[in-house]
Amino acid sequence: MNTAIIGLGNIGSRLTKNLAAGGEKIIVAERTLEKADRFAKELGGNAQAMSVPDAIKKSDVVILAIYLDAIKQFVATYRDLLVGRIVVDPSNPIAPDGEGGFKKTIPANQSSGQIVSTLLPKGARFVKAFGTLSAGSLASGANRTPERAVLFYATDDSAAGRPWRRSLAPVAFRLSVLETSTNRFASRWAAICTSSGSSADSFSRRKRSR
Repeated sequence: MNTAIIGLGNIGSRLTKNLAAGGEKIIVAERTLEKADRFAKELGGNAQAMSVPDAIKKSDVVILAIYLDAIKQFVATYRDLLVGRIVVDPSNPIAPDGEGGFKKTIPANQSSGQIVSTLLPKGARFVKAFGTLSAGSLASGANRTPERAVLFYATDDSAAGRPWRRSLAPVAFRLSVLETSTNRFASRWAAICTSSGSSADSFSRRKRSR
């Protein structure tokens, strides 16, 4: 599986570092090829910079490590290229609430997973993942011993889950399916992601308590 990570912010850069450290060959893309190239060179031979269109064409899995509004524009721009790809969405539509917490930036009965999944072209397969983990948790949780940290994901397409799990094997998280339907998991996913102090471990405890 060839994996492309679009966006090298906190989440995208951390995922790239984890996968590259595990020996996975990663394609990275940013708004400018120069920025992606500088980042790839810092990681040695396991990361390769490409333009966004080339990164999509060369990949089987496309991780959109960008904001929700940017994802909407991205899908509109590269719609045809996404056909046949597994598209992974880590986005959380939240913003500071002015009281030390966070608030959703979309209606309470919606989730970014629902929105993105309906925008994708027929033939693209959707996975929702990484939204429960901060960049710090992705760094500290990878390859944790003796017990692996939990990384939840959700998809309507079980066929998309199997190759995606294999592509993340070098990160050494314990992967667990949260739900099998984008519509059913949406409200619970959003509620957990927007609560303060959310992490892989606290997510796991809360899921078991339900």
